Amino acid sequence: MTRRKPCLLTLMVCAPLAAGAEPPAVESDPVLASLVSESLEKNPEYARARAELAAERERIPQAGALGDPTLTLGIQNDGFQRIEIGNMETSFWQVMVTQPIPWPGKRGLREEVARSTASAAEAGLERIRLTTVAEVERAYVDLLLVRGQLQLLRDLDVLWKEAEAVARVRYEVGAVPQSDLIRAQLERTRLLQQRLALDASERARVQALNRLRVHPLDEPIETPRRISEVGTPPLPSVEEAFADAERRSPDLAQARTSVTTAERSVSLARRERYPDFTVSAGIMPRGGLDPMWTASVGVSLPIFASRKQFRAVAENESRREATTQGAESIRQILLLRTRDRLAVLDALLKTIRLYREGLLIQSDTAVRSTTAQYRVGKETFASVIEVMRGFIADEGGYLDALAQAQRVAIAQRELSLDPAPDVGGGAGGGAGMSGRSASASGGMGARSPVSSGGAPELSASQPASGGGGM
Repeated sequence: MTRRKPCLLTLMVCAPLAAGAEPPAVESDPVLASLVSESLEKNPEYARARAELAAERERIPQAGALGDPTLTLGIQNDGFQRIEIGNMETSFWQVMVTQPIPWPGKRGLREEVARSTASAAEAGLERIRLTTVAEVERAYVDLLLVRGQLQLLRDLDVLWKEAEAVARVRYEVGAVPQSDLIRAQLERTRLLQQRLALDASERARVQALNRLRVHPLDEPIETPRRISEVGTPPLPSVEEAFADAERRSPDLAQARTSVTTAERSVSLARRERYPDFTVSAGIMPRGGLDPMWTASVGVSLPIFASRKQFRAVAENESRREATTQGAESIRQILLLRTRDRLAVLDALLKTIRLYREGLLIQSDTAVRSTTAQYRVGKETFASVIEVMRGFIADEGGYLDALAQAQRVAIAQRELSLDPAPDVGGGAGGGAGMSGRSASASGGMGARSPVSSGGAPELSASQPASGGGGM
């Protein structure tokens, strides 16, 4: 076999580190920015929430407005024989206007309650915006991950072609048994099977993104950047993350707005115990006689306050207590989720660093050493397969760790209240499998392993890619 070239993926990973610059973050990707913009513009749920917010804002002036006045037209006449207006003093036309006037302060409190309700709807709109952006970002990261795995398979196919050619030459001269050639062919066939699963997953990711931006489902989406070219997210301090979460969380803002609404509802319920007024004024023309006029003030009598107004106060006080406890519960969950995500992100960043500074380099060295020994007949072809499978497990695990770190960062930007993912589900999937344990797994067979993001993973049984020629 010819001397194996350095691993392409290792070179690609180490290049930006050697240059002393971290690659740009995923949220700065112009393709992703375009996808997010289109999704926010066309997403029907986001449009519905905007319309609901506009409707809530229109309720604010309504809540503080006076009730409509009542116009009363009438006639009073003496006898039934004829109209006596102008002849009898007690016969007249009547025009009267009645205006209800609530107790001072009620209108302002009703307007404040409506304004708080609109603020809650505004927080709900922000939640939908953050969720929509996060869904697009997650789908985009999953697409980058699948395409990165496909690139690994393409690089690996080239490597196995060379391995098959070398095994064929050595078999023809009687240096190795026929099983070496057969196993090389078997690994290439397994690659084809894995490629089919990844192709299907790629189509699903494209369709998910197109659904979010309301485009034809099968419309192609170009991704110039690779998952390995996306910078790792920063790890903020716990204090910074807590402050940011409390400041930006729409769920917490909505809960706190509900507390404010409940407090104002209590004040309004207490004010409702006071009577309302009605003011009436009218004029009564009497034909040729001098007109008459009338003015009056009415007061409602809250004689059933013990069953209505006082119960309303108790009801709203209980609701205030419930919303206060609910807001505190959301705050505690938010801080817990933030701390959990920081712990997971810290573990993932350390895992990524371990891949970059140790595992990928050591796996590459193991493959080159084993293949060199195979060239001179000191190692079996089974050993070559074993270390190559271990290397692809490390490469696949590295890509999945990158994707997992991005998903955790996306969840933190989204300020999700969902539990943080298990770091072992993605970061350790490749790292924990040595070449020997990978060889024992026996390949994918009929299985299609799925990563935490939903994309088929490169299992430990898959040979290494991007390793150059043997």
